[in-house]
Amino acid sequence: MTILCWQKHPANNLDHRELLLQLLVILKEVITIISQMNHIFRLVILVIFSVLFSYCGSLKPKKKSLEDLRLAYTNKSIAAEKYEKFSQAALNEGYDTLAQLFIAASKSERIHSTNFGKIIELYGQDSATPETGNFEVKSTKENLKSAIKTETFEMLSIYPGFIRTAEREKSSEIARSFSWVNNCQKRYLLNLRTAASILDKGNETGIPFIWYVCSGCGNIYNKSDVPMKCEFCLTKQDNFIGFSKQTE
Repeated sequence: MTILCWQKHPANNLDHRELLLQLLVILKEVITIISQMNHIFRLVILVIFSVLFSYCGSLKPKKKSLEDLRLAYTNKSIAAEKYEKFSQAALNEGYDTLAQLFIAASKSERIHSTNFGKIIELYGQDSATPETGNFEVKSTKENLKSAIKTETFEMLSIYPGFIRTAEREKSSEIARSFSWVNNCQKRYLLNLRTAASILDKGNETGIPFIWYVCSGCGNIYNKSDVPMKCEFCLTKQDNFIGFSKQTE
């Protein structure tokens, strides 16, 4: 099954022609073995292979799931760029601490986008570089409000529908990636709202300065709540991307 169900394994990123050649070689060997069996064994083997091929074919995402995945891939790439710009704006206004939260968010969104791109390629599609985003960079307080509005909308109105569609179409890997992003957004939204509440008091005191980003799913943790493993994808803490004044 490891060889036949290549669509389930991102590492097997071979050209389709090479995969077809491998499959033909396997089939040739199977036919040779079957020809040496009696009639009952031949029938059993043929039934097993029919089931396996049907299962592999069912792993392909349906059209709507793939459309949603491409849209999410583009949007997350744009979000990564946007939060990087928000971070620079915060630095220019003297909000060094808030800038760290935005740069952590940018790295998180980049991980989301990268994960989506890998799944697109896994299913034999081209994950071309997405278009540059169209967004405004205003004052830091306005940027913070914009981020809260966007994350709230995506968390409540976009990703739940994406997840339901992927699950209905039995695109399990797409559904899981969407779930990771939606869960990450819940934590990030809480951090944004906390930062906005603190900033309304006139300073950054109380906003965490050091952030850690899970390299597996993009979840964001601050220094006080960082776990030994990511609560979503179980990536070990050692593999978290650490943020402090010296960012990557």
